[in-house]
Amino acid sequence: IRKRKSGDTAPAAQDGRAMQSAAAGKPLIKFNHCRKHIYSFGVPRCCPLCRRDVGSRKLEEAPVSISNPFANGHQEKCSFLLRPTQGTFLRDYDGRSDLHVGITNTNGVVYNYTMHGVQRDEAGWEQSVSVPLLQPGMFGLMDQWDKYLEDFSTTGAWLPHRYEEEHHNCYTYTLTFINCVLATEGREQLDKNEFTEKFVVPRTRKASKYITLYRAVEEHGFYVIDHP
Repeated sequence: IRKRKSGDTAPAAQDGRAMQSAAAGKPLIKFNHCRKHIYSFGVPRCCPLCRRDVGSRKLEEAPVSISNPFANGHQEKCSFLLRPTQGTFLRDYDGRSDLHVGITNTNGVVYNYTMHGVQRDEAGWEQSVSVPLLQPGMFGLMDQWDKYLEDFSTTGAWLPHRYEEEHHNCYTYTLTFINCVLATEGREQLDKNEFTEKFVVPRTRKASKYITLYRAVEEHGFYVIDHP
């Protein structure tokens, strides 16, 4: 991951938009024809099954965009982020890949713990699964969020030599911070399994389905399923 130093010049807005677009992948579209659901990266003029014009005046056959489960983490405030340790979800994730997690501040800088200590990434999380951490009723915390995160990250618990791949890792760091915030609010703590099942698993399941669909369209140009 390239980390931009404070003295570096920020990339041009146009370059940033191009990077974000590439990271998000091509938009997926679903339309109905031949009594099938057909997915593609755009609505073709002709149906790939019958080769007839796909134009229709029926509302139920109108193309719809498929929601992309990935977000540019650097545009997510006060959120828990998840991404593959190597590569991206759309290109490289196989369901068994190692995952890396982090927490964003209010400026989209991603704080994450590695064997090198706490990193503050300004790039590299453009295709992430995002879990907003400020629930309704907690938005008053936003003014203090950056200070809490920075103070938490500079404690001795997160020095490089304390890192252990299995027991004191990026997930330990993020969940400990989340529980510190919950404690500040007088809310109940979350253990790893509870947080994972409640907030992470539903989003990763959705992401896995999207990845399968995306790759099928990328390989064949379209993907077809029967009407339920």
